[in-house]
Amino acid sequence: MWKPTLPSPTTCPLSPRPPPHRSHRHRRPGEASTAATPPASSSRRYLLKEFPELLNSKGCAKVLEVGCGNGSTVVPILRCSPSITVYACDCSEDTLEKANEIVCNTQGVDAKDRFHPFLLDVSRENFPGWLFCKCCQSSDGKVVDLSPDSSHLYVRGKNSISLKEDQCCVGGIDFITMIFTLSAIPFNTISATLERCVSVLKPGGLVLFRDYGVYDMTMLRFLPHQRVGFREYMRADGTYSYFFSLDTVRELFHAAGLLELELEYCCVRSVNRKNGKNMQRVWVHGKFKKPTSQ
Repeated sequence: MWKPTLPSPTTCPLSPRPPPHRSHRHRRPGEASTAATPPASSSRRYLLKEFPELLNSKGCAKVLEVGCGNGSTVVPILRCSPSITVYACDCSEDTLEKANEIVCNTQGVDAKDRFHPFLLDVSRENFPGWLFCKCCQSSDGKVVDLSPDSSHLYVRGKNSISLKEDQCCVGGIDFITMIFTLSAIPFNTISATLERCVSVLKPGGLVLFRDYGVYDMTMLRFLPHQRVGFREYMRADGTYSYFFSLDTVRELFHAAGLLELELEYCCVRSVNRKNGKNMQRVWVHGKFKKPTSQ
């Protein structure tokens, strides 16, 4: 793998962090403007190849997409199996509206009763109880008879959460997808974010992870004054961008109680057809499992 020489810390003075009360927005690059967002149907083509567990899932699998953005990850998941249900959260109402529009209007995708977007800032808020209530967590995932918690419901109507009368929650999540999400929240909130995600994951469930790796070309384009921490930068629009090493990912996910199944760099070199420049991309790919017994 290529390793460009990075500026030393002495030549990259740290900019002061924003005050703790400042609201941060964790969007994927390109989602600040709807026009700049690529169609969901043309995105995430690698997803099912890299995470075949989604294709091979048995029964009515439940997927939680954390930081769903414009729905580009949701579309191929819904397409791959008619028995999969996707719950998708994001911290932006506008982004959720756009994701709902794209997913519901994509040809070949039946989103009715299978796509449930909801408003949540996972870096600050706990997941709603209707995903996996505490009673069901303590009963090894067996759904018990309690009143449902309807907090955090965002998109109502045909995509609203519908629980049976004897259900208190959906019974937990089989797969959590975190695709270019953790890099977009402040690094000091990642540990708590992972703990929240693990809390709604069924024992034996998987976390499917892909995000920016150290030495990715976008890391090298940031200016010194945009650096706000170790491998952490802030864009002009106030969004964060962190670049992971394998060791950092391993430590974070292990601390959250997850078992490592796969963890590696994905390095891709391509050429920009417009300007002829080489693009050197580095991503981190990982799969982690929640133990069946704690």
